[in-house]
Amino acid sequence: MHDTKFIPLKKLPSKAERHKLFGSVLPVPRTKPVEKNQMADLQNTKKDFLFDLDAVGIANVKHPITVSSELLPNKQSSIATISFSTSLNKTSKGTNMSRFTEQLSSYYRQGAFEAEWQTLKRFAKELAERLDQQDATIELKFPWFFERRGPQSDLAGLNHTDITMEVNYDASNGYTLKASLSALITTLCPCSKEISEYSAHNQRGVVTIEIELNETITSEERDWKAMLLEAAESNASARIHPVLKRPDEKMVTEQAYENPRFVEDMVRLVAADLYEMEMVEKFRVSCRNEESIHMHDAIASVTYDKRNENQR
Repeated sequence: MHDTKFIPLKKLPSKAERHKLFGSVLPVPRTKPVEKNQMADLQNTKKDFLFDLDAVGIANVKHPITVSSELLPNKQSSIATISFSTSLNKTSKGTNMSRFTEQLSSYYRQGAFEAEWQTLKRFAKELAERLDQQDATIELKFPWFFERRGPQSDLAGLNHTDITMEVNYDASNGYTLKASLSALITTLCPCSKEISEYSAHNQRGVVTIEIELNETITSEERDWKAMLLEAAESNASARIHPVLKRPDEKMVTEQAYENPRFVEDMVRLVAADLYEMEMVEKFRVSCRNEESIHMHDAIASVTYDKRNENQR
């Protein structure tokens, strides 16, 4: 083959002329300061601005994180959607938004940003001090992947759940730790099994667990994510699998038939497991079943605060 040389059919304006054609203009004379210490700082204006703010900050920050787990893979990279906030009293006009991402970048330069409680506690406390505020909150939302094997074939694949971790630091009251996990499960309808001559309809359900933890979580050897996942899945009719051969499918469907569950059953059974976990102080469990023979979804939820028992 012979190389062919491109020969333009028409002469284009220069790049600068093209930019001007599409609206670019020359810079105007610069009159305002370019040095930071000479610039106006409107956010630090001190007046009576009428109301205290519950929270001010930034959200929808995407950032790589490292997630550790007792389940395989033991260490994985993920992408978190992060929110940062602090309260603001009425004598301050605003907060310094750049300091949120400045601190995140500082942590990242020191090594991978770890999605674990000690790191988030330290981050929230340092953020409050950097902002010269009494409190600060950081929230991470990310997918967590874990290995699941077929019950008969032992063939492995990766499942995932959605995780949320939130740490609030308050200089007067210490730390508040919150977490959530949403897991897919299979449920088989008890009513359908009871009234039908054979078979029973089932559905895919979503169990969402929201918890408030006490300080023992920071010294726990067990993986809290794995504990919440087990609470959701072990109480279902059957677990969801990424890889199923025919012998696996036989086992899973028969297991579901042997363990029928209403949504009401699901939230109560998961609640019982959470009640027995020392690290959990308060919880909310909800379940949504995407019904296979109805046009609607079925839902149920339960909320319980174990701290109220100590007040009786």
